[in-house]
Amino acid sequence: MRRTHTCGELRPHHEGQLCILQGWVHRRRDHGGVIFLDLRDRYGIVQVVLNPQLAPEAHAAGEEVRPEYVLEVEGTVVRRPPGTENPNLPTGAVELQAQHLRVLSAAQTPPFSIADEGPIDESLRLRYRYLDLRRPSMMAHLALRHRVVKFIRDFLDARGFLEIETPILIKSTPEGARDYLVPSRLHPGCFYALPQSPQQLKQLLMVAGVDRYFQIARCFRDEDLRADRQPEFTQLDLEMSFVDRADVLALIEELFATLVEQLTSWRQTTPFRRLTYAEAMLRYGTDKPDLRFELPIVDVSDWAAATEFQVFRSALAAGGVVRALRVPDAGGYSRRQLDELTELARSRGAKGLAWAALQGGEVRSSFARFLTPGQLEALRATLDAGDGDLILLVADDARIVAEALGALRLELGRRHAAVPDDLLAWAWIIDFPLFEWDAEHQRWDAAHHPFTAPLDEDLPLLLTDPGRVRSKAYDIVCNGWELGSGSIRIHDRVVQEQVFALLGYSAEQAERRFGHLLRAFQYGAPPHGGIAPGIDRLVALLAGESSIREVIAFPKNQSAVDLLTDAPSPVSEEQLRELHLRIVP
Repeated sequence: MRRTHTCGELRPHHEGQLCILQGWVHRRRDHGGVIFLDLRDRYGIVQVVLNPQLAPEAHAAGEEVRPEYVLEVEGTVVRRPPGTENPNLPTGAVELQAQHLRVLSAAQTPPFSIADEGPIDESLRLRYRYLDLRRPSMMAHLALRHRVVKFIRDFLDARGFLEIETPILIKSTPEGARDYLVPSRLHPGCFYALPQSPQQLKQLLMVAGVDRYFQIARCFRDEDLRADRQPEFTQLDLEMSFVDRADVLALIEELFATLVEQLTSWRQTTPFRRLTYAEAMLRYGTDKPDLRFELPIVDVSDWAAATEFQVFRSALAAGGVVRALRVPDAGGYSRRQLDELTELARSRGAKGLAWAALQGGEVRSSFARFLTPGQLEALRATLDAGDGDLILLVADDARIVAEALGALRLELGRRHAAVPDDLLAWAWIIDFPLFEWDAEHQRWDAAHHPFTAPLDEDLPLLLTDPGRVRSKAYDIVCNGWELGSGSIRIHDRVVQEQVFALLGYSAEQAERRFGHLLRAFQYGAPPHGGIAPGIDRLVALLAGESSIREVIAFPKNQSAVDLLTDAPSPVSEEQLRELHLRIVP
């Protein structure tokens, strides 16, 4: 290598040294004959000075260069003149006085400015991702991701975990989302699947006696996309033998808290808060609550049952609930603002929104005329509502009420709760239901996945009341993001077969789809459990980004299209014939 230093390396103690730098032209400025170049590489930016009096040939070469040209510059490190230092650059106290300049590669004008960190159309960024990644902010995201993954590997290695790769081509088994299928050329009509997760394989590693396994695993799910979803994503896959829930939670809590402390400047809440699923849904309307602010939801069903307001009474008679949200300092909302909140509630399935605005000793309300003065005062007392507050109520099925008030809580929390933007508010959500009832298909579905163990005290309910069975599942959440799910697994064949039967699998179907796992349980399976935090979501959170696409080198867009390579794309008839496939219009 001819390069002696990187562009981000030079400091005052390098003064007087002869250096050779190689990198891209970030900016070019011509100040009355003297040319200033900001030269950039992965490590940083440094100013290069081309003075026609000191180095006429280098200056002449610099007349031709433009942004994104790749250069080699040889020169001497000097201190910047007093008053010209750049405190925003680590190299801002020095500059390189060029003696020689060589163009290694010319560049066309890029479709967007690499030096400008302002907003750029995402489609353009993804189509020219190799240019987008040159931007210092994006390069910083890639470096952060590297440090996070390295920290995880070192942390788990020090605690006796083995990193083991599992296959990418596996058997298609239902695990919640659609599989990506891969046709087999050698076995006509048969298909592999890309793994949604290595779930069954890591359980088999526990049966094999590995005891402590992890993997930075690539996973694939053919599902509708959101900001925090991609068709292919990366997770920390982890499994441990001879553990209970407390062991897994303690390990991950130590991992995340130490990682944040050592790699970032975030403040964080420790120890991590623990909430049952029922508590989270009641108090925050979601199983991934943002706990940087409180603003709790309160159940007022008992109070509502004593009123004559038909909306409340009808919802309760149908088995629903009435819950309320007190919003401080929102009592002055206009009717238009209240209508906007009502529309937000309706967008989450609610039929409407009851409200009462308390301001100046008066009450403006959509429903107060149906209440006695004593009932209104009882509601205020229950919610500890005072002058200047806004009370919002939703009456409906418990799930719809949670969705609606949870969305309102987030929106109003952003407006009124002064949410700190430098805090990570961690929490564990535990005691999830083991099953969810699918009313459309009249069947039970696994709330987590079919290998999750029930709580020991709820095991007898498997055969009598499946809807009341709680699971040994747990989620780690932070600032409204679900970062990972895990559970203690079923390791007993009889219990696993009972769960499969409840999910509607016949004995033959269970054997055909999961026989490899059921047979393994007959040969001495240890109690085991694990978790799979998402690497993409974790890094996006730490980087302060709202989309995981910002921390993935080459992501798909929201239509699952790779704009860089134009994938997916048609293939030739010859390839289809080899795979025994044909396209059906």
